[in-house]
Amino acid sequence: MSNIDALMEHAEQSCKARGKQLTVKRKQVLYGLLHSEKALSAYELIDYCKEQFDQSLQAMSVYRILEFLEQEHLVHKLKVSNKYVACSHILCEHEHGVPQFLICSKCNKIRELTIEQGMITHLQANARQEGFTVISPQLEINCVCDECINS
Repeated sequence: MSNIDALMEHAEQSCKARGKQLTVKRKQVLYGLLHSEKALSAYELIDYCKEQFDQSLQAMSVYRILEFLEQEHLVHKLKVSNKYVACSHILCEHEHGVPQFLICSKCNKIRELTIEQGMITHLQANARQEGFTVISPQLEINCVCDECINS
């Protein structure tokens, strides 16, 4: 069984345990995100499903699927680019806190890390001192990966 197959099986079992269903179309969209090392837009996922599964999906359907997958903690929405990435913690059963995304500006590769709670508390306190309330502490950091910097 491949790593993606194991992730898909775990995602399906997790959904079942919560009384939800990972339908064929939801599986196809999740598979596309797991297969990609970069974030994908809804339209890129439509193209992926057409190419890989010969499945025509409407944009509104893909957005609903992505919303479902996000609610089930299987994917994350990147706010800056309005794209989606598979959660790197699908196999874990515990809460992972606030995600930090390192995004290569050259090849668009993404890595998900978890921000320590103390750091989030500090950021929220700093924002509060300046008269702001943090709505979403998710961080998206523009970087260059080692492969791109060395090529």
